[in-house]
Amino acid sequence: MNMNEVIARINVLAKKAKTQDLTPEELAERDQLRRIYIDSVKANLVGQLENTYIIGPDGRKKKLEHKEN
Repeated sequence: MNMNEVIARINVLAKKAKTQDLTPEELAERDQLRRIYIDSVKANLVGQLENTYIIGPDGRKKKLEHKEN
């Protein structure tokens, strides 16, 4: 399932949840799809940050360092 399909299904479930109660299976599916989406956003952000450089006042580039929680 690609990300566009994941987002589309999340939106369908969200719209349905506004008009009626979701079944337990739909709630579980919604939670799983949301987790897939959040993990994808986090992975994309980490990928961008791993390729980010800070340019100091002297003009030198410094690679952004990974900070553990």
